[in-house]
Amino acid sequence: MVHQSPAPSPAKSSVGRRIQVRRSGVHGKGVFALVDIPRGTRIIEYVGEIVSWDEAQRRHPHDPSDPNHTFYFHIDEDRVIDALHGGNASRWINHSCAPNCVADEDGGRIFIKARRAIKAGEELNYDYGLVIDEPLTPELKADYPCRCGSRNCRGTLLSSDLETAEGVPRKAKAKAQSRTRKKA
Repeated sequence: MVHQSPAPSPAKSSVGRRIQVRRSGVHGKGVFALVDIPRGTRIIEYVGEIVSWDEAQRRHPHDPSDPNHTFYFHIDEDRVIDALHGGNASRWINHSCAPNCVADEDGGRIFIKARRAIKAGEELNYDYGLVIDEPLTPELKADYPCRCGSRNCRGTLLSSDLETAEGVPRKAKAKAQSRTRKKA
């Protein structure tokens, strides 16, 4: 099953662009606010090709030299957004353990919203909250290191609380070659 997500919501307001992709000190590229963004504002839709988990597994990894990095976003138990294909600036939003944004699912679509007021120049981020169907070992945590630098950084992109992670929209990681199926 492969199809395009609905038309993306714009990354622009009536007065012009609100966000910009540029180099990030966190990880490669990042997305930055060009203007102050009020709390609760829907900033951008996470878009791309909607594929089945089986198709996501077939495509994995996007980059063999960095197998734990993908542009997948979990929609539900059957579908994933692959932002490598048809994605927009939202795919460059980095993780933080102290996020200023939140991913919000609405009718099978994922929107990135301001969790708090965001100042112009701030990098946008949300908690990826990766959930993997494996025991949370030190080795597994090390496979998904966090570089956010927040005061309460947990050191990993993996969810710290599996119970609260259920039902929360989250980034998705496909399984590595030697692992069982990961859903996150």
